[in-house]
Amino acid sequence: MAGLLFRPQNDIDPSVNVQQLSCKPHVPPFVGRIGGNQGIVLDRADPDNAEFLRKVPDAAPLMSARDAFNVRGFTDLNLWRFAVVECVGTMMLAFITAWSAATPANVAPPTPTTPAGIFATTAFLGPLVGAFTNWALLTLFIFSFSAVSGSHLNPTITLATFFARLISLPRMILYLAGQILGGALAGWILQSAFGSGQYSVGGCVVDTALVPVREAFVLEFICCLILIFLSFGVGLDPRQVRVYGAALSPWLVGMVLGVVSLGSSYTREGYGGACMGFSYWLCRAASFEV
Repeated sequence: MAGLLFRPQNDIDPSVNVQQLSCKPHVPPFVGRIGGNQGIVLDRADPDNAEFLRKVPDAAPLMSARDAFNVRGFTDLNLWRFAVVECVGTMMLAFITAWSAATPANVAPPTPTTPAGIFATTAFLGPLVGAFTNWALLTLFIFSFSAVSGSHLNPTITLATFFARLISLPRMILYLAGQILGGALAGWILQSAFGSGQYSVGGCVVDTALVPVREAFVLEFICCLILIFLSFGVGLDPRQVRVYGAALSPWLVGMVLGVVSLGSSYTREGYGGACMGFSYWLCRAASFEV
């Protein structure tokens, strides 16, 4: 009992009258952390970090191809824990973003009756609400998960960071597996919560009679490209850490998702907007009734 209740005298700062624990929280160094702008990383040139970098090569920038493809990372239990965190985070994010945008299926598109045109109909107002919801939710999830797993929560981001030499192959594979599983679990939860799979949600609806598959692919590709470049620019670029820092970066990454999801959702009839993540498409697909 004494060990649980006792705090060293150094834990108490009399100037502010606030108890500060001696045991500080540990944030693992990781160069691919979304919203961190590579602010919590190691110096690869420091020989004291060599042993740790052999185990976790993506804890420092400028990772070599040999280190990136080193399968030794599969033996690191921390990577498996981080993958579980990515699974849980992706499951929750995919579910709540889909749930907040779900509408009954087979509803005829509204006809504009005012000079504002489509901007006064649910075809625009629905995605507008969804965009603000995506912005707020993704920002909060990044703040919550970034210190643990890096808060990718999206296979598109994970693949992009791998090809940018920001994460290792073992981390990429484990994260992708966790995110895909999380998306599937979110789909099953969504179907149970909605009561059926008869609903429509943006990011996973394409009417091929109005939008051919080739054109839908072009739209999805360019939207994913925009998401990657802007997310890297505001959430991973180390040059920005002194401009606005880690406190503002998650808000900007969330804004990227919100703006791209809104801008791609109402222009083309029959195209419900870009998905920008396989796990989110899987969430919708796993809950649909054929």
